[in-house]
Amino acid sequence: MTIVFPDFRDIVVYVPKKLHNKFEPSFFHYDGNYDTDKIKNFLVQETNGLCAIRTQGNLFQFTQRPHIVVYYNVDYARDPKGSNYWRNRVLKVAQDYKRKAFFAVSNKDEFSNEIEQNGLADRKESDKPLVAAFTDDGKYPMNKEFSVENLKQFVDDLLANKLEPYMKSEPVPAEQGDLKVVVAKNFKELVTDSDKDVLIEFYAPWCGHCKSLAPKYEQLAEKMAKEDVVIAKCDATANDVPPRFDVKGFPTIFWVPKNDKENPVPYQGGREVNDFIKFIAEHATDPLKGYGRDGKKKKAKKADDKKPSDEL
Repeated sequence: MTIVFPDFRDIVVYVPKKLHNKFEPSFFHYDGNYDTDKIKNFLVQETNGLCAIRTQGNLFQFTQRPHIVVYYNVDYARDPKGSNYWRNRVLKVAQDYKRKAFFAVSNKDEFSNEIEQNGLADRKESDKPLVAAFTDDGKYPMNKEFSVENLKQFVDDLLANKLEPYMKSEPVPAEQGDLKVVVAKNFKELVTDSDKDVLIEFYAPWCGHCKSLAPKYEQLAEKMAKEDVVIAKCDATANDVPPRFDVKGFPTIFWVPKNDKENPVPYQGGREVNDFIKFIAEHATDPLKGYGRDGKKKKAKKADDKKPSDEL
């Protein structure tokens, strides 16, 4: 329930009684400026509290990272007591990570596919909750049995970057050519941690547009071979893609500047070789060796005429 007071300055959202707990207030109070964006953010995210009920219908409320989701038989209609039993244990941990990490509980049957995608398929029948964390770098399953202590340790390790993300990945290629083949297991090495600008194409093997682009993209890689730019491709159907790369169709191409790897830029230009070269030349962090900023090939410098040596 949401109540807006008559002066339009205060907004109060009351938590349903079945979700009341001893770890946080039973209402959320907004007393900020009458700013539409701020109010929207308050209603969408701030009212989640320490540990919200996450469903397929409200996923838009759970975009903050890192996000820790605990899966079990959440059902407040049929089993509110059992649902609160495990949620209270999550809340006990969550109270120590305000603004550092975000927590939610989800029904494990409703999110069966997500559990499998997080590498927890072999534990789906467990009578204990399952846990997975979502960050900008990937997804992390908790491999230990659920307990308050294990959950706390998992979150500590996650925040300290001590965990390895779970990823669906093709094998890392034994050899690489001018066009770099990126898989989930070498994505960090070739893209995120690379000290070069990167142009990366996410494709699907069955995609007709991707097949048409392939020879042109190979040619582009050959032309950029001596530049400080990586031309790469990744089969997005066979490899997990980091969340910051929003791949919704094929091919999807991103420009990743070497000094801003956190903010890949969607490529919206033409798909001819010269279109790519012009884009790269204009946006490269450092000027290209063989092309001007306008994308035109630089003329080769003529060797200086040999000067006759001075006579002794």
